[in-house]
Amino acid sequence: MCKDTISVFQLMERFPTEESARIWFEDHHWNGAPICPRCGSDSTHRMERDSGEYLRCRDCDKRFTVRTDTVMHRSHIPFRKWLFAMYMVVTARKGISSLQLSKELGITQKSAWFLMHRIRAACEQGDQLLQNIVEIDETYVGGKEKNKHGKKKLRAGRGAVGKQAVVGIRERDTGTVKASAVSDTTRKTLHSMVSENVESGSMVYSDEHKGYIGLNLIGYVHNSVNHSAKKFVNEMAHTNGIESVWAILKRVYNGVYHHMSIKHLGRYVDEFAFHLNQGNVKIHTMVRIASIVGGMVGKRVTYKSLVSQILCQDWLGF
Repeated sequence: MCKDTISVFQLMERFPTEESARIWFEDHHWNGAPICPRCGSDSTHRMERDSGEYLRCRDCDKRFTVRTDTVMHRSHIPFRKWLFAMYMVVTARKGISSLQLSKELGITQKSAWFLMHRIRAACEQGDQLLQNIVEIDETYVGGKEKNKHGKKKLRAGRGAVGKQAVVGIRERDTGTVKASAVSDTTRKTLHSMVSENVESGSMVYSDEHKGYIGLNLIGYVHNSVNHSAKKFVNEMAHTNGIESVWAILKRVYNGVYHHMSIKHLGRYVDEFAFHLNQGNVKIHTMVRIASIVGGMVGKRVTYKSLVSQILCQDWLGF
């Protein structure tokens, strides 16, 4: 595998036309053999009179494109601009704001915001379990209550009020991270996070949070450090790795986005974890972009669903 990164200029040289970008998406989506997203048939033919983008299924007689039933569904944004946005996702370590992306692509900020959320939906963290030695910790994301407009203040006390909890697990050997926005940090939630993402029998290091108590009873070797007692390292037991991840997340929050809506925090966290796990510059840029394309299928994201308060709250589980 060729291991290097490419510049924006080289990206545009690779895809000088809209057709070249479309063909690349088709090759990586269908592996060279178009399949009807309606009925699953591979008996298709291209409708050349429609600029070559549309295909028709011989079995169900439905028209479709490489965009159909993906995060690009019904998008009118050109393929080259989709590629550029994905390029920015895999190369900009701290991400890119919708305002900046709108300027780069020559589209409205609203379109850029929608585009980025669709790409985030395709940024999969993968289902491979972390193993050996892992560190787990939680942080809270959100603005300070005192800085909020009066109508948005919760007036519910101090501490993490008005913030959203994010739990992260980092595999010490590889640096692979799994992170998720959660509704609370109770024992049930934290134990579920571990059991769904960490291989049984692994060593789990955490702080003294009570929610981690009992991990040794569900198949893990658990050790903790007492931060409240100013004890941050106990031989091999520490959470320095995952805490460094939170430092990066907060730099992203403060330096790029300035605000992450609690309604959409889960997608921002997915993108952030994707950056950390797929950001290795030794892996070719196009391979990293292809990993986003691999997560596009079956994820039709509508603007209405993104701006709907009820749907987003239900998605985050609170």
